[in-house]
Amino acid sequence: MVKPGIPPTARVAGVVSAVALLALASACSSSSGKSNSASSSAPPSSSSMSGTAGPTITSASASVSGAQTMVLTAPDGHTLYYFTPDTAGGMPTCTGACASVWPGLTATSPTAASGVTGKLTVVSGHVVYNGHPLYEYSGDSAAGQAKGEGIGGTWYVATPTLAVGAGPASTPAPSSSSTSGGGSGGGGY
Repeated sequence: MVKPGIPPTARVAGVVSAVALLALASACSSSSGKSNSASSSAPPSSSSMSGTAGPTITSASASVSGAQTMVLTAPDGHTLYYFTPDTAGGMPTCTGACASVWPGLTATSPTAASGVTGKLTVVSGHVVYNGHPLYEYSGDSAAGQAKGEGIGGTWYVATPTLAVGAGPASTPAPSSSSTSGGGSGGGGY
């Protein structure tokens, strides 16, 4: 029986989308409680700078929850994120299936471009900004996107003003008229 007003293809697309989101949430949730003592994450995606001596971390404007916000970006221009369950000292906890969706930015000695004022370090090969390991989101297909913002209540864009050890509550939310500032909020999927 066909219901009026909702095409069958829309119902199928809705079911497929819901299943994909559940799989994504499961992958990230299942690894969030694990400790990574030997950097056993899956190989980074081609957009991560694995083993590169000096990728430059920059800042650029991205659409975050509908507002233009200054975010940290990888050398390929993609938005960088942080994961709130990561441990103090910058040890990444997103590994395995989680790392296939959220590949970590890796390097041996990253550099910061003008406007990136925080401290960049490397922990187990993973680039860390003010104590937060940095990740890209596989759902961002182009520079300027921030589709990972707020996913699972644990993933947030990394901004140049991200404080040491700060979570999303201490990073100012973007405003619709701002082109700089924080990058947290409840947006996302």
